[in-house]
Amino acid sequence: MQNPDFGLIETLRFEPANGFLRLEQHLQRLQSSAKELGCVCDIADIRTKLQAHGTGNQALRVRLCLTANGETEIITAPFQPLSADAQWTVALAKTRLNSADPLLCHKTTRRAIYEIARAEFTPMQADEVLLLNEKDELCEGTITSLFVDMGDGHLLTPPLECGLLNGILRQELLQNGTAKTAILTMQDLQNAKQIFVGNSLRGMIPTRFATTA
Repeated sequence: MQNPDFGLIETLRFEPANGFLRLEQHLQRLQSSAKELGCVCDIADIRTKLQAHGTGNQALRVRLCLTANGETEIITAPFQPLSADAQWTVALAKTRLNSADPLLCHKTTRRAIYEIARAEFTPMQADEVLLLNEKDELCEGTITSLFVDMGDGHLLTPPLECGLLNGILRQELLQNGTAKTAILTMQDLQNAKQIFVGNSLRGMIPTRFATTA
C-alpha cells in the first residue's frame, strides 16, 4: 500500500522518574507499520521530537501521529492514573469487525468503526466497549486489548487473525509468558474467572459487564 490516506498513531505514557514507558516497543511498531503501509518514517527524528516533549515533573499522555508523507504531530496532556481499585464497566457492541481487514492490526487514524461502536453506549453506561468479528469471535475494545483469566494461571488474549490491533501491552504480556493467544467467544467470557482490558497507557484494568435493563 503506497500513499495511504490515513496516519499512524502511538499513544505513550511519560513518567518523570522513568521516561517514556515501553518507548522502544512503540517505535518498533510504528516503524514496522510505516514500512508495511508505505508511510515515510524517520525513526531517529521521531525519537528526537519525542524526547523534546519528555521533560518536566508531571506525568503525561503523549499522542504521536505520523502522516503518510512523514510529518509528525505530538500532543501532550497531563496523565491521570486510575485509582488502584478501579474497575471499568464494559459492554458488547453490535458493530462488528471484519477479520479479513489487514489494517486492523495497525494503529491508524482510520477509527470510524471504533467510534461507531463506542457511540452505541454513553460514558455512563460503559467505560469501554468490546467488539466481535463476523465469526462471533472476540477481538478487542475500542481503545484496549482484551485479556481473560480462566483460572488456570494464564491470561488469554485473541490472536491477530481475529482482526485486532497488536497492542504494546499485549505484546509484552505474550513475550513474558503472562498471556497466550486463544480464540475467545462470549461463552468464554461467561465462564471466565476475571476479565481485563488494558493498553500501554493505563496498564491492566479489571472489568465487569454492564447490566442490561
